[in-house]
Amino acid sequence: MKWLLPLFLFISIQASAQDSLNKKRVAVVAGGNALVGGGSVTLLSAVWYSDYPKSDFHLFNDGSNWMQMDKVGHAYTAYQLCRAEHVAWRWAGLSNKRSALLSSGIAWTYQLSVELMDGFSQEWGFSVPDLVANTAGVGLFLGQQLGYKEQHFFLKYSYKPSPYAALRPNTLGSDLPEKMLKDYNAQSYWLSFSPSCARVGKDCPAWLQLSVGYSADAKLKGDANLYSINGFTYRAHREWGLSLDIDWSQLPIKNEKLKKALGVLNAVKVPFPAVYWRNGVCYVGMM
Repeated sequence: MKWLLPLFLFISIQASAQDSLNKKRVAVVAGGNALVGGGSVTLLSAVWYSDYPKSDFHLFNDGSNWMQMDKVGHAYTAYQLCRAEHVAWRWAGLSNKRSALLSSGIAWTYQLSVELMDGFSQEWGFSVPDLVANTAGVGLFLGQQLGYKEQHFFLKYSYKPSPYAALRPNTLGSDLPEKMLKDYNAQSYWLSFSPSCARVGKDCPAWLQLSVGYSADAKLKGDANLYSINGFTYRAHREWGLSLDIDWSQLPIKNEKLKKALGVLNAVKVPFPAVYWRNGVCYVGMM
């Protein structure tokens, strides 16, 4: 994926051709993209994929795996990459529209490069469902940024420890960083929005959000909803949640720099009690 480095540089040069830019900041953002984006893909190709045999390019349909939790994760990652890129390019002086388009293109291209590496790996394959999920995450960001010039609907992540990783640590993670990435039973993804932006609850403060969450329970194998281990059979179920959240960028803070800095926290959901539905059963829990 050596083509990523010149691609990121080409995109950045095109951006710097626009008026009213801070060229020093453009250089910083462009260099950061080339270093972090292109470098991470190159490193991933050399370190991770080198351990698995190569193959001709082929497709792999994993759309039904993990109860689509991994697909929601793909959409979340794409969305957050867009947000981070947009902040960086706005700092460099691009207009909202140019920044939104450029950020979306970079985020989508970055994830596409990983999908292409999967496509040439005998272990996996190019996943069209992954590509669709990536595009959905980019679309959620881009549509709002072009339509509203800000984000009203946020994709957020939360984590609560689950007992299932200990049963399959090689698959679901053996330490906290791995569990946060691999254990879909411990992860939840949320769509958080303010009732006021949906033209209901207009008297609600702009920073107060409702969150609709999705997760899985007892999912120990990607392509199977039943898994037997230690003499016990686990049956996987989808799980839905309803909770409250905070839009940190809408808090009534006079210091604009602090307000923007707090906006970074919109990547994760604030711990609040939540109502969950799983297999026809309703219960209350945290997050």
